[in-house]
Order: sequence, then structure tokens, then C-alpha cells
Amino acid sequence: MNNHSPLVSLVGAGPGDPELLTRRGASRLGAADLVLYDALVDPALLELAPRARRWFVGKRAGKRAMQQETIGKLMVRAARRGQRVVRLKCGDPCVLGRGGEEALVLAEAGVPYEIVPGVSSALAAPALAGIPVTHRGLSSGFVVITGHSAASTDPLLDGLAPGRYTVVVLMGLRRRRAIAQRLIERGWPADTEMAVLTSASHADATRWLGTLGAVALGLCDADESRPGTLVIGDVVGLARSIGGAEVPLQATKQAQGGSR
Repeated sequence: MNNHSPLVSLVGAGPGDPELLTRRGASRLGAADLVLYDALVDPALLELAPRARRWFVGKRAGKRAMQQETIGKLMVRAARRGQRVVRLKCGDPCVLGRGGEEALVLAEAGVPYEIVPGVSSALAAPALAGIPVTHRGLSSGFVVITGHSAASTDPLLDGLAPGRYTVVVLMGLRRRRAIAQRLIERGWPADTEMAVLTSASHADATRWLGTLGAVALGLCDADESRPGTLVIGDVVGLARSIGGAEVPLQATKQAQGGSR
């Protein structure tokens, strides 16, 4: 693809820390004329696009700043005017990020585009907290699901056999108690390990280690205004030995079936 042709780049910004942006993502920002960015994108990343117009198009807690259809029209219109567009999305564009939907809009409009993968919080949040999502003898696979609403989450939870995989839930912080209760009702042992992680890769990240039962009883406090990741499965117990770059192991303390 010609470097001078109109181009839309669907760029994954990573879990939050600007240093976890890929080199290609940084390059596309540097060449951008227009950046459409989501909530949770670190402001430092926008400074990598010094000549671009910057529009916030994200949403938090269900409050959308701009309709998805409008975002698609903006990208198409700008590209047809010869502008280079970066659609900057948290994590990876195609992991619960509507990247596929936006790529289809661009393809149908005949607009040249690319997908620039990013580090998903589904992988980064557990790893930075000392939790490998797979580990020999404990878990040979993992699943990533949305925790956004009961309608979208419950059918997925109902299809998960107890203890078979590590379960990573994105956008499920507010519904953590309901999610834990649902799994217990479906046969998961109440003593199954569970982690509640917030603000992955940021200096104010938190890590709570406990069990499904403790979360179901409401014993896990968390700041629900922060981005959060839930991790469920035996691998969570490794965090007590591995520790984590974000939250030193000695900072955790046992309390009512979990640690904060």
C-alpha cells in the first residue's frame, strides 16, 4: 500500500501505559491528520500526534460520546479527503473493541485501511499482576468474555465447564458479584481462585486476590470508576508466589477470604 495514499489505521493503544504502545502505532500517530480516540487512552499518546486534530469518541459506563455510525462516517469522509486517520482504541482493536465492525465499514466504503494490533488488557492485566493466564498443570487455555451486561455475559458463563479454562472478564468490574454468583450456581466451587484487577499498567493499579465465594458475598471492594479485569481459575493462586510489577506481594494482605 502506498505510504502517501489515504489510510485509516485502527490502532490498539495497549492497556494504558504509553510505553506499551507498539512502534507501528507510534509511527501512525506521528503521521496522522486526524485522531479519533477512545476513553482510557492516556493523554501522553495524543502528544505523539502533534499535527493531528483530535476528537474524543469514546464512552464510559454506557455513556457514548459519539454514535458508532458517526465514527464510521468520520473515518470514511476524512480518508476520502486524503487525510491520514488513526482510530485509537484501548487494548487491541479486535478484542471487544468493535475493530471488526469499523474495518467492515471501511472495506465497504472502499477506503484503504489497516489494523495495528495492541496489547489487550485481557493479557496485560493478569501478567502485570503476576498471573499467567496459562500454566502447565493448571490451565492449558483461557477464554475472554465481556462482563458488560447480564444479557451478553450470562449465556457465556453458562457454557463454561467448571475449572476447565482460565476465565478473563473485561468490562465486568461493576458486575463482579453477579458473575461470581452465576458461576457458583453453575457448579463452580466457591473456593475457586479469583482476582479483581484495576487500572492495569498504571501507577495506581490495584490487585485483590480471593475466591469466587468471597466475591459473591460482596467481600471485594473496588473503585468501580476505574477500568477493571476479572480473572478466575487456579492460575490466580500463582500471583502469591510470582508477585507482580504493579503491586508488590507484600502490599497484599489477607482479609475475609481474599487480599487487597
